Amino acid sequence: MTAMTPGSNLPLNAVRVTVDVAAPVRLDVSGLLLAADGKVRSDADFIFYNQPSGPGVGYRSGGGTAPDSVTVDTGGLPPGIERIVVTASPDAAGQTFQGVEPTATVRNADTGAVIATFTPPQLGTETALVVVEVYQRGGVWKVRAVGQGYANGLAGIATDFGVSVDEEPAAPAPASAPQTPAAPVPPVAPPVTVPPPAPVPIAAPPAAPAAAPAGTGKINLDKGRVSLQKNQTVSLVKNGRPLLSRVQMGLGWEPAYRGRDIDLDASVIAYGPQRNHIDSCYFGRLTILGGAIRHSGDNLTGEGAGDDEVITVDLGRLPAEATGLVFTVNSFSGQKFTEVAKAYCRLIDAASGEELVRFDLTGAEPQTGVMMAKLIRQFSGEWEMTAIGEFVKSRTVRGMVKPGAETL
Repeated sequence: MTAMTPGSNLPLNAVRVTVDVAAPVRLDVSGLLLAADGKVRSDADFIFYNQPSGPGVGYRSGGGTAPDSVTVDTGGLPPGIERIVVTASPDAAGQTFQGVEPTATVRNADTGAVIATFTPPQLGTETALVVVEVYQRGGVWKVRAVGQGYANGLAGIATDFGVSVDEEPAAPAPASAPQTPAAPVPPVAPPVTVPPPAPVPIAAPPAAPAAAPAGTGKINLDKGRVSLQKNQTVSLVKNGRPLLSRVQMGLGWEPAYRGRDIDLDASVIAYGPQRNHIDSCYFGRLTILGGAIRHSGDNLTGEGAGDDEVITVDLGRLPAEATGLVFTVNSFSGQKFTEVAKAYCRLIDAASGEELVRFDLTGAEPQTGVMMAKLIRQFSGEWEMTAIGEFVKSRTVRGMVKPGAETL
């Protein structure tokens, strides 16, 4: 048996596994069957006590005296289903996970043997939780400890994964009618026309940027690689023409104290012209926007040279409504950025592998999230990159959506 930590994963040695979720209070447990795009195919892929069975997935109620459970038969799943997430929320209306430690126990469904356990740490005002996921990678089925919380109940989880949710307020109700059927992203300010961030012009060699006199114009790539400082902007053009169609954002970090792993997660959030959230690409959703944005996968330690996680963006394939991308890094395990050294992001030409822009983060704060940089599409069609370097309190990309919108 293995005691798992957030973000860790194990290969499964059984075709059929059961996930029991126990807590000091009664929980509503459910399972969602997700396709490659991270969404359910229809509401039939939402398995809970009112819809207790689906292809390859079944729900069992503990009746209040035993844990609810979800059983996954990996051999019976439909083609195209790549991931099953197991969720939980307190049964009592309005109750949070504050002071409540749910524990997931993953068992061999046929023998009852325990494979792993997972207790999500540091829960607070969350009213729903993605506990674990069973997923396929390279033809092998695995289980991953997640522990991602939602403040707006099962409605937040359901809408995040594509399940239709009634928009009318409901009394305290089971999972099929969540207490707070709000959209997963809090509303942002009314639409306003926001001019592009004012650049801080520089004229310097790439390795040592320096402030340039006022009026010397916007930074571009005419002189080669650019090293940005916080709040500086570079236009991704060279000799007056857009340079890139496909780029990679590499993000890296190292433990500040040797011998201690740092589990950070790089993500990108896509926004529309009114700062509306379109989608997020992270370790749990590696491809979004029809494949225009792809994530390299989760790095659990930060050890080793080079980029720890890479996000590839095909600028030419982005839909017209995607006008802003905010790149973030979160400490999924709750460690603060004061325990991280050498955090950076760098923009790479995906065709040539050439590094074009680099931003080295300095002056870390004791927070669990940081907005590293953003790419903004201008009215002319060209893209600009701005270094952000703003710290926020959030262990997951979900908590970065609102502050990310405020940077646009």
